[in-house]
Amino acid sequence: MSFLKIINNKKITLISIFLFLYVLLNFLDGERGLISYFEKKNTINNLLKEKKLLTNKLNLIEKKNSMLTDVIDLDYLETIYREKFLVGKKNEKVFFE
Repeated sequence: MSFLKIINNKKITLISIFLFLYVLLNFLDGERGLISYFEKKNTINNLLKEKKLLTNKLNLIEKKNSMLTDVIDLDYLETIYREKFLVGKKNEKVFFE
């Protein structure tokens, strides 16, 4: 019976403790908590890096495509030909990896 008496006298304190623990738990964990915030921030940074990489690749492909379609660039075609087929001119040494 003394335990119930102590609890009745300390109701405000117990409610405050449980409320504080509830707020603290939701602040750290949960869908909009601190841990989730840092995970989402990390995901956003990774996606931005991937977007930048893909944009650079797209620009490179567009540049190569424009070199092939607008005006025929013979130097570029020769470079591609040499890389793909490992061909060189007479008396020219060809090295490959």
